[in-house]
Amino acid sequence: MTKLQLRAFLYQLGSFAVLFILVRYALDQYSSISGFWVPFTAFVVGTLLSPKFQAVKTKDGERLFVSWIFVKGVKEI
Repeated sequence: MTKLQLRAFLYQLGSFAVLFILVRYALDQYSSISGFWVPFTAFVVGTLLSPKFQAVKTKDGERLFVSWIFVKGVKEI
């Protein structure tokens, strides 16, 4: 695993974790959902809303890209 692949993994993990925790807290405080459904719903929402990071080897070297539903297209970091 290269340095950029590790960075992409950590960025993706961190962004998912932040969204998961925020959604789980919001569901606990502001909804009537309880039990198993709170973390399950937070997982699904976090998975769908978190940005996707990927390290790609190009002819110019390895590059880090991000794709997100709120941003049009793929952006290079």
